[in-house]
Amino acid sequence: MSATKATPEVLWAQRSSASDATKNFVYLTITVPDVPASSLKLDLKPTGLTFDGHSDTLKKDFHLDLELYGEIDTEESKVNHTGKNIELKLQKKELKEEYWPRLLKESKKVHFLKTNFDKWVDEDEQEEAPEEDFSQFGGMGGMPGMGGMEGMGGMPGMGGMPGMGGGDFGGIDFSKLGAGGLGGADFDGDDDDEGDDEEDDMPALEGDEAASKPAAAAAATTDAAAAKEPAK
Repeated sequence: MSATKATPEVLWAQRSSASDATKNFVYLTITVPDVPASSLKLDLKPTGLTFDGHSDTLKKDFHLDLELYGEIDTEESKVNHTGKNIELKLQKKELKEEYWPRLLKESKKVHFLKTNFDKWVDEDEQEEAPEEDFSQFGGMGGMPGMGGMEGMGGMPGMGGMPGMGGGDFGGIDFSKLGAGGLGGADFDGDDDDEGDDEEDDMPALEGDEAASKPAAAAAATTDAAAAKEPAK
């Protein structure tokens, strides 16, 4: 195992409100698939977060250390650990109508950070945007070490997720993700097709057999008539 830890891809979006704390948050996604709770460590602080985890399918250790633009309320923030990623709803501490101008305190660009366009809405279009569903998210109690996450491991699909969630991420060796099993499903489908072909052929064979019976009967009748005909 390499001592060097990789930096995961991070997607982010945000909402803001001067009056409603539930609509004043940062939506963060750490895209590392198949990180068991036993190797997952997530430490939230008012000014940032630290993540460490090992991906079973990618066979890599990942590390992330973010210093945020503004402060967050760690007790009101929520997390959802899935087979694909770790999703975070970071509650902004200051109620404010304006968006954060960026996610990180420093203004320099980093290669691993990208806008989550599936979640992003413009600041002046928030009222029209549908509310996000955070019903799968749980509290941050039990940190550090993700001890509080064990109860969340039972989220729908978590049990069989190893290898399934990674398909959305580039650079993954699908042979390590159970793709062989998926390929087997395809091969089974081919077998079904072959079976169909055989079944399609059967009526023709039966027809040939049926057609041969009248011909054989006619030949037998001719032979019998010839046998009865008096010799000249």
